[in-house]
Amino acid sequence: MILAAGRGERMRPLTDHTPKPLLEVHGKPLMQWPMEALTRGGFGDMVVNTDWLGEQIARRFGSQSLFDAVGTASIAYSDEGHDFGGALETAGGIVRALPLLGDVFWVAAGDVFAPEFAFTRQAFDRFVASGKLAHLWLVPNPAHNPKGDFGIAPDGRALNRAIAPDAAYTFSTIALYRAALFAPPYCGIPAGNPAGIKAPLAPILRAAMDNDQASAELYTGPWTDVGTPERLAVLNR
Repeated sequence: MILAAGRGERMRPLTDHTPKPLLEVHGKPLMQWPMEALTRGGFGDMVVNTDWLGEQIARRFGSQSLFDAVGTASIAYSDEGHDFGGALETAGGIVRALPLLGDVFWVAAGDVFAPEFAFTRQAFDRFVASGKLAHLWLVPNPAHNPKGDFGIAPDGRALNRAIAPDAAYTFSTIALYRAALFAPPYCGIPAGNPAGIKAPLAPILRAAMDNDQASAELYTGPWTDVGTPERLAVLNR
């Protein structure tokens, strides 16, 4: 699943007429980078959630996209803007898309640039065998998030930052999840989110961490949360 429903308020005026995930880095829409990487890794069946100017995303990629020298991706859309008049936040959007997803699935944000991240079958299979509900990739803290989000225990368990306040990293947005994470006791929204309930992801992840149901690892490759026009300009220079 590629998260592409955000309004991108901090990116205005660039996002007044273009959805943030379609802003280009080195000649490609931001969201195309993880889409190509997923296809390269053998994960070519994708769900994209949309809201603000989402019709532009659907027109750009359609139901199938051929990525040169990578392969073809099949794409389904969860149009939160059309269905509910606005984005459902991260957890609300994932729950809305659950009927389109498998029992285990990748999630990546369409506005994060991590050109060297590899979505591998080995990572997927390792997560399936672990029995955990979530596996997160964390990154060294950028200047705009100096306190980080979560920690990593020596045995690979993901830690609620409250448990490891001095050893926290930033959540890259890239993760593997089981559908069971988005069901009771961690999430009370019915699968498919028929009422369009808005819900953030962090409380669900923290609850899973506190119950030893989440693991994590550190990713040290290039990574940028493209949250401002200045960060986008730096990448393109």
